[in-house]
Amino acid sequence: MPRAVIADDERLMRDQLRTRLHQVWPELEVVAEAKNGLEAVQAVREHQPDVIFLDIRMPGLTGVEAAKEIAQLELSDDALLPEMVFITAYDQYAIDAFEQGVVDYVLKPAEPERLRLTAERLKTRLMQRVPEFNGHEKDSSPITHSVQQLLHVLSAQVSGRPTQYLSWLQASVGQTLQMVPVEDVLYCVSDDKYTRVQTARQEFLIRKPIKELVEALDPAIFWQIHRSTLVNVRAIAGVLRDERGRQEVLIKGRSEKLQVSRSAAQLFRSM
Repeated sequence: MPRAVIADDERLMRDQLRTRLHQVWPELEVVAEAKNGLEAVQAVREHQPDVIFLDIRMPGLTGVEAAKEIAQLELSDDALLPEMVFITAYDQYAIDAFEQGVVDYVLKPAEPERLRLTAERLKTRLMQRVPEFNGHEKDSSPITHSVQQLLHVLSAQVSGRPTQYLSWLQASVGQTLQMVPVEDVLYCVSDDKYTRVQTARQEFLIRKPIKELVEALDPAIFWQIHRSTLVNVRAIAGVLRDERGRQEVLIKGRSEKLQVSRSAAQLFRSM
């Protein structure tokens, strides 16, 4: 049976959504409810559901912020991150990206017909994540590059500010502060208390963590291929598999290989 978490700060809305979900998708088991973003992240960590319904506006963490936290979670070996459905009372958040099926959205109050459409979409995507009899690996998590792009757009809409990305990174070299053009960066890797920034000519250490860089760099250029790694798409020479079947990214002009997490594997499906 598919399992779900409902996150909404209004109890009546949680009750209504749970009831109407049962009407349109009786097989779906609601395993937990959350009244804020922090509880939503914890519920995903604890229950590892197949689907999470996230209210966009919640205290503590908004639904958008909670989604970003969930995207960083490391679950058990057999678990995938959940499919996401955003719940909103504000039609302005129903942007075109939702309709493309990257993630889904439901306007409050959740009408049965709209929920039925959402349920069908989710069933299709969940089926695509089941292992095939031919031995192929099951599909990776849907929280990948396309979802990160959507979350950037939603963050800007919720805050009312346009999305702006860094053009330079500040790195300390001895007693000197050096400005590193973002377009020169090949990849960034977490390194203890620092982040290691590699260009074609030099390596730099900066204090900004990967989690903040994900927010600050253009997701159309920098892909998060691992919890600890960002790579410039233009620097990718190719993708190969090691002896254990894990994907590794090759960087143009360099010998090192960067590991790709299971949740980022579908970024390279067409390669």
